[in-house]
Amino acid sequence: MSLRKYLTSKVFFAQLLAATAIVALLAFFFFHWITFVTKHSEEILVPNLKRLTPDQVEDKLDELGLEYEILDTLDYVPNYPKLAVMIQEPESGSKVKGGRTIYIKINADAYKKVQVPDLIDKTYRQAVPTLKSIGLSEGTITYAPHIGKDMVLEMRINGKKVKPGTRVFKATKIDLVLGDGEVVFDESDADSLLRILPEPEVLPEDNLDSITNGQ
Repeated sequence: MSLRKYLTSKVFFAQLLAATAIVALLAFFFFHWITFVTKHSEEILVPNLKRLTPDQVEDKLDELGLEYEILDTLDYVPNYPKLAVMIQEPESGSKVKGGRTIYIKINADAYKKVQVPDLIDKTYRQAVPTLKSIGLSEGTITYAPHIGKDMVLEMRINGKKVKPGTRVFKATKIDLVLGDGEVVFDESDADSLLRILPEPEVLPEDNLDSITNGQ
């Protein structure tokens, strides 16, 4: 049989139809298999992970076929559970595909340490914003004889003198001794000043573990 007669024969059309049907059937099963493997049609509702520990997050997401990754540890918030999720992305209620990674940021387990700034000879109005900008708090204010009114003469923690650069926990309260601006004195008054304002114990610069956070 010649090629021309074969291409116009019923046998050729029957074989062509059968081949087309087989290809269509294979394509149908292939795309359904791809959909099943990639879970293309399945969407998972992201749960609320806030206030959960990483271990609790892992257990919860494993049940849903989701993953997680810790992006960062945020500054310690005392009224929030330690090492608990504070921020998640995507947010709870979002719809994602199976296998999606949920990114989380967790609360630290304690305050970080910062250096006490040099406030000596600064005014009270300058000192307080400086303390707050690095996470420290204003403590008790006392006054001592000095020509500079409201000028910082000393910094203390729990009654102990603290030097600039000393590392303390964030939220620690720094007590300030300020000048009262009411008297002027010369070197002959130094002895009387020491009797009024005795030299306090100096706080060690490298060991503040005995200081309670936020005190």
